[in-house]
Amino acid sequence: MFHPEPLSLLAMDEEDLGVISAALQDAIAHVGDIIFEPNSKRLTVVFNRYRWEANGGSRVRSALQLGYVQSVQVRNVRRTPKDAAIDLLSLDFKSGAEVPAGSLVMTFAGGGNLRAEVECIDAVLADVSEPWPTRRRPAHRD
Repeated sequence: MFHPEPLSLLAMDEEDLGVISAALQDAIAHVGDIIFEPNSKRLTVVFNRYRWEANGGSRVRSALQLGYVQSVQVRNVRRTPKDAAIDLLSLDFKSGAEVPAGSLVMTFAGGGNLRAEVECIDAVLADVSEPWPTRRRPAHRD
């Protein structure tokens, strides 16, 4: 079985962000693993990421960090208990009135989302653990 190197991706535009979004599709986070640091203008989310690039079959802990974050809004996402799981479907950018500012939107299964208002796209995704096997391949109903 092919085991690629750990991912370490940087996004500074919408095209780059699409690569990170694809890598994070079906990643699972706990609400307690979402940390916004307003003084540092930084949002960090730790996920258990399905390793699509490794032909599946494993997950790995990955951290997504967004920089230049002005504010964060959450809609339809339970905030307690801290180990409540949320399943990421996509990460998208919506341009604001003043380019390069806009909103980075994480859409979760079940209709919830997290919106981070940013000065610009500055996202880093990095694997932070060794992968572990999983028998559950993410699937979606049509």
